[in-house]
Amino acid sequence: MKRAGCLVAAILLVAGAIFASGLMGSATIEKETPFVIPSGSSLSTVAEKLEDEGLISSADGFLLRTKLLGGSKPIQAGEFLLKPDMGQGDILDAFQSGDVIRRFITIPEGMPSVMVYDKLMGEPLLSGEIDVPPEGSILPDTYDFERGESRQAVIERMQAAMDKYLAEAWAGRKPGIAVDTMRDALILASIVEKETGKAEERRMVAGLYSNRVKRGMLLQADPTIIYPITKGKPLGRRIRQSEIAAVNDYNTYTMIGLPKGPITNPGRESIAAVLDPAPTGALFMVADGTGGHKFSDTLEQHNANVAEWYRLRRSRGEIE
Repeated sequence: MKRAGCLVAAILLVAGAIFASGLMGSATIEKETPFVIPSGSSLSTVAEKLEDEGLISSADGFLLRTKLLGGSKPIQAGEFLLKPDMGQGDILDAFQSGDVIRRFITIPEGMPSVMVYDKLMGEPLLSGEIDVPPEGSILPDTYDFERGESRQAVIERMQAAMDKYLAEAWAGRKPGIAVDTMRDALILASIVEKETGKAEERRMVAGLYSNRVKRGMLLQADPTIIYPITKGKPLGRRIRQSEIAAVNDYNTYTMIGLPKGPITNPGRESIAAVLDPAPTGALFMVADGTGGHKFSDTLEQHNANVAEWYRLRRSRGEIE
């Protein structure tokens, strides 16, 4: 009799489970599907949306299961990735934990702020309007965001990252560097960023410009000619003599010292190079034809390097 009673109880439990399962329905996800919960959505609205999109068999059943087994944690807004192996409990867990899809946007080293603006405004999954951020305020990196997040919130994360990195790097600066403030370090780093595309050259370029700053020499950095014209976008042509001779707050061919502000958003390595430049006597550099530069301590050496550069360009048919 005891064994029979246990058997009856087991049958009743199974029957109850089957009955409850029928009442609560099931997940019906056939393929990976993004699912968006707008801000302020109620659980009943979300359940109806799940049913309408064919992701569960019954909104009422989902709500019943949530009431009986789902706990008290609220669901969160955002975009969630629902997968075929997920049951209703897994769906609810994702909604309650805020396990949203993270998307990414990359700001390359040396991207000027006008192009950061264009990139953010061109991202259709972000929302809201922004102004062009101040030059040099953005730390180049890859940032994650949620669908529908405001562009302003993303900008502020990028700026907070720059403030944090710059302060930390400044605290570890080497003694005797050419700049006295974090702002000047940022400005000089922006020149280094635009002057070389080779990572291994950054400290050498920083050393050269540091030497010029210390000696009160003209920096003569071509990107500082271009910045007032294009705000950092590619010029698309050769620099004109009138532009080299232009007097403004950026052109380091006609002013001694640093420009009034950064000419791009420098990356971590260019900032680090300015705060720990290579020990060098170099004062001059010229392109070497490989994307790098030849450095020299004297004008005589520099003129010889320039002549070699022109010979190379003639051999390539770039100039007559």
